[in-house]
Amino acid sequence: MSIRKRLTPEQSRSAALEAARLLLLDAGPQAVTLKAVAARIGRTHANLLHHFGSAAGLRAALARHMAETICAAIVEAALAHRAGIGSPRQVVDLTFDAFGREGGGALASWMLLSGNEDAICPIVEAIHGVVDRLAENDSGSLREVTLTLVLLALGDALMGGPLAQSLDLDRDAARARAEAILNEAAEQAGLLR
Repeated sequence: MSIRKRLTPEQSRSAALEAARLLLLDAGPQAVTLKAVAARIGRTHANLLHHFGSAAGLRAALARHMAETICAAIVEAALAHRAGIGSPRQVVDLTFDAFGREGGGALASWMLLSGNEDAICPIVEAIHGVVDRLAENDSGSLREVTLTLVLLALGDALMGGPLAQSLDLDRDAARARAEAILNEAAEQAGLLR
């Protein structure tokens, strides 16, 4: 007879979100189900239903968790750049990796295509939080640059590889373009030394 370790509600949610993230990376957003996550962490479907309400609730919580985590790292990288110890490329790489390698683009697209438009609200709110935190006397250019960066990263995650190849471009062409946009914006704002 196996004895399951008793977890606090927060530990249970954290374990479920980490398992959901790994399922997302391993098998895609359609694999992030209550049953699959429960099996990965040795909990019951009912336990996860209690914490998330539904599979859609689990995916929304995963989107929120991923967005908050990556946005915190992006703020850190942007502030480092402003302090002269970071670079726009770090911000670009964090953003592109969040949507690509970390599965954020696939998750957001899948939720939208399955009719769960509200589930992207945590992503949008987290990005808005980054802009608010970094905006200091911004005339709107940071908002425009953010929109461009996020859309480039999302598009790159969904079809960047095949499109770059078909156009005989380097696989990092979209990242390079995003970096150039950030450098131009930083120069105009007087952030480059």
